[in-house]
Amino acid sequence: MHLLDDAHTLQDDLVRLRRTLHAAPETGLRLPRTQETVLSAIDGLGLEVTTGTAVDSVTAVLRGARPGPTVLLRGDMDALPVAERTGLDFASDNGAMHACGHDLHTTMLVGAARLLAQHRDHLAGDVVLMFQPGEEGFDGARHMVAEGVLDASGTRASAAYALHVMSTGFPTGLFAARPGPALAASNVLRVTVRGAGGHGSMPHRAKDPVQAACEMVTALQGWITRTFDVFDPVVLSVGVFRAGTQQNVIPDSATFEATVRSFSPQTQALLKDGTVQVCRGIAAAYGVEVDAEFDELYPVTVNDHAEAAFAARTVAELHGEERYLTMPNPLHGSEDFSRVLDEVPGTMLVLGATPPGADPATAPNNHSPLAVFDDAVLADGAALYASLAVNRLTRADPEH
Repeated sequence: MHLLDDAHTLQDDLVRLRRTLHAAPETGLRLPRTQETVLSAIDGLGLEVTTGTAVDSVTAVLRGARPGPTVLLRGDMDALPVAERTGLDFASDNGAMHACGHDLHTTMLVGAARLLAQHRDHLAGDVVLMFQPGEEGFDGARHMVAEGVLDASGTRASAAYALHVMSTGFPTGLFAARPGPALAASNVLRVTVRGAGGHGSMPHRAKDPVQAACEMVTALQGWITRTFDVFDPVVLSVGVFRAGTQQNVIPDSATFEATVRSFSPQTQALLKDGTVQVCRGIAAAYGVEVDAEFDELYPVTVNDHAEAAFAARTVAELHGEERYLTMPNPLHGSEDFSRVLDEVPGTMLVLGATPPGADPATAPNNHSPLAVFDDAVLADGAALYASLAVNRLTRADPEH
């Protein structure tokens, strides 16, 4: 099989598909137009296709010529509620944006489906193509797992792989992964402080929730540095803080929300109780009331050691050793592909897609309204998806 050569013959079609998806992004778990585009793109490939009930997912099973195990390939389809400012001629104008590159993921998975369909006579086993909505905070992978994507072929998937493009941080065309923790667990701390409002000139006659909330924000940072090992890192960043309506009025309440990232289940458990206790203790000291909730979103994304080594070999064989990097540290982003990897051994890889002429060290990051991704990686990504499936099934085939 010449998967890479075959992939490059698809490049122009893949670019058109990616730009179609990019111009019409949808967010959340319901992506009717995106789902329709994907269904059209894989029509005629001889796949067994089902769509989700609770979510607008697409699950496509490609049957190999001979029986064997099942490999799962995942591409997420949803966008972000970000108003695009790239100035691209195919930019979105509907208030949403594929600012995290999911349009590339979906396109590369479609490309892999076409490549695998061309070579199904060589496959001993099945491939599940998981087109997933709702990765951006909606836990779409959990919904698809609950609806049976891991068993879609009739046999539980024995390995699972995903790619994630990066608009910065990695040179274009460089694949990277690491064994063990690869991306952080993601959690949200939501805090509401209730005091007693009053005149700003007489704070002693009020119970100031703003002062208490500010103390909580500061204390949480100090508590983290004095509680957790620096080699098992924690990041807590307050992204929302709301209070008051006028400069000389002490309000009745203040609220803040923080994202909390960690890299081990033990740390995540300690954060869940500890952050709430810090807020309660400070509330008691200030004589105010507090509601503090720690919501667990996505667990740590953990790459299987053997599958990570296999993925590295596959990249090297397909693209050359110079195109693969073992990441020294995990990334602080999070991924609901962790739901799949909690059930099935596998690997998530990242793929540099910094646009031409941009410096990977300074280009706008994923999630930025200015983020731009290089279409040149589409064929290479599709070829890797397909090669991971082919090589994994070949490895299990007793005829090889």
